[in-house]
Amino acid sequence: ETFQRCVHGMIYLAVLVAFAACDAPPVPLDDIVIEKTFVPEQCGRAVKVGDYVRYHYNGMFPDGKKFDSSYDRGSTYNVYVGKKQLIEGMDRALVGMCVNERRLVTIPPQLAYGKEGYGDVIPSDAILNFDVLLLDVWNPDDGVQSETYYTPENCSRKVEVSDYVRYHYNGTLLDGTLFDSSHTRLRTYDTYVGIGWLIAGMDQGLLGMCVGERRIITMPPSLGYGSNGDGNDIPGQASLVFDVVLLDLHNPKDGVTITNQDIPQPCLRKSISGDFIRYHYNGSLLDGTLFDSSYSRNRTYDTYVGKGSLIGGMDEGLIGVCIGERRRITIPPHLGYGEEGTGTKIPGSAVLVFDIHIIDFHNPSDTVVIITNYKPEVCETLAKKGDFVKYHYNASLMDGSFIDSTYNYGKTYNIVLGANQVRRHLVIPPHLGYGERGVDGEVPASAVLVFDIEMIEMEAGLPDGYMFIWNEEVSADLFTEMDADKDLQVLASEFSDYILRQVNEGKGRLAPGFNANLIIENMFSNQDRNGDGKITEEEFKLKADETPHDEL
Repeated sequence: ETFQRCVHGMIYLAVLVAFAACDAPPVPLDDIVIEKTFVPEQCGRAVKVGDYVRYHYNGMFPDGKKFDSSYDRGSTYNVYVGKKQLIEGMDRALVGMCVNERRLVTIPPQLAYGKEGYGDVIPSDAILNFDVLLLDVWNPDDGVQSETYYTPENCSRKVEVSDYVRYHYNGTLLDGTLFDSSHTRLRTYDTYVGIGWLIAGMDQGLLGMCVGERRIITMPPSLGYGSNGDGNDIPGQASLVFDVVLLDLHNPKDGVTITNQDIPQPCLRKSISGDFIRYHYNGSLLDGTLFDSSYSRNRTYDTYVGKGSLIGGMDEGLIGVCIGERRRITIPPHLGYGEEGTGTKIPGSAVLVFDIHIIDFHNPSDTVVIITNYKPEVCETLAKKGDFVKYHYNASLMDGSFIDSTYNYGKTYNIVLGANQVRRHLVIPPHLGYGERGVDGEVPASAVLVFDIEMIEMEAGLPDGYMFIWNEEVSADLFTEMDADKDLQVLASEFSDYILRQVNEGKGRLAPGFNANLIIENMFSNQDRNGDGKITEEEFKLKADETPHDEL
């Protein structure tokens, strides 16, 4: 096609030269001539008769002299196509164009201004050349167009009228020109949907979205900013395109939602207001962004329930739980941290999701609970103070965590009752056991005990999923400290030397019972993300900053 166009152009040029040489007039054009100088790879829509278009152009005579230009006026030419608002040749030339397409159009006089010309600008019988760039096209019948290009696997809820949403977006004109972005402001756009707080097209386009969904919302100016546009960034009669990712969704009428329950059986007791509870949790936003975790601190969250010590939604969500139960508690912002949030971790008006595991709970009024599992039919002699007894026991926390067992030693435990050799027996609340302090490394603070046991020596393992933990606050210059030769990269030898030094100095711990060198090699491999045998500062991350695996 290009070759044919060049040949035709050369023939036409040769004819013009021949006529010029013999002082004869050029061959007249019967119709417009169109040369497509740029065609975009994707053309979602081509101009049809009746469409409204916005385009830039330069108008020139065949000798190259410019007679008009939209660029010089600083504004596009906006007009309906095929409704005789343009010269006939331009009406024809615009049909079939795509946004961002560029055409060189030659229009003969009979399809332009004819013998009359146009004032002092265009003489009689003038051939006109237009260099046209199409920027926008829409039709009065257009509505909002939504194209979802990513749908999350789970969508338990979709946006409805009167919902409050938080989303990120890039806003562009139809030709791709960016006019606004929430990403550049590092802040989501937060608003109600369907009650007139947004332009009509966005109000419609957000309906039906799921959290995590990404979609392109395209709207005509009648559903955007109309004929006036918006300031210098959005011209009048402009189509708008928004690339949206929905991060959060709730309704002011929402309450606390309990899902994903895993209730152990039997459940002998459920928490009530006034209980003291110990639980682990992962706290995330509705889009899955983790903002806090008790696991990362290797310590349960311990608090009273129903006394205002927690945000309202958590106070409500922890009522009625069993020891060992796991549940997901979803909390709307008015029962969480409200419109203000907590700063950098929890944005304003954010829905909160807590995945919790109940470790323990008790009430300050609890006493020792004795449960008889078996009693012989004939029981005439009862143990009393001063008796010497031998017994077996299994000692554990209320969630089943093992502490000790005489069965492991193959012998009974022998004591004289009342000689203070055992503090308590059976199910013991913390205020009658080790209290709020617990026993460091052995019994957690405020822990209910199934047996009270004095542990002589124990080397505690690391939390599930960890092969190394810090015993102190992590240095803010951790990467710099590792980089011994200060060449802005950490080799395996530097990494290993540093970790072993922290362990020897008591600042960190490796998982006991495993090969220390293999642990450190695995940690290094996880940090060396591109596998080039060294760690750069861009690759380096702490475990709490990313998805769990065995590293820092």
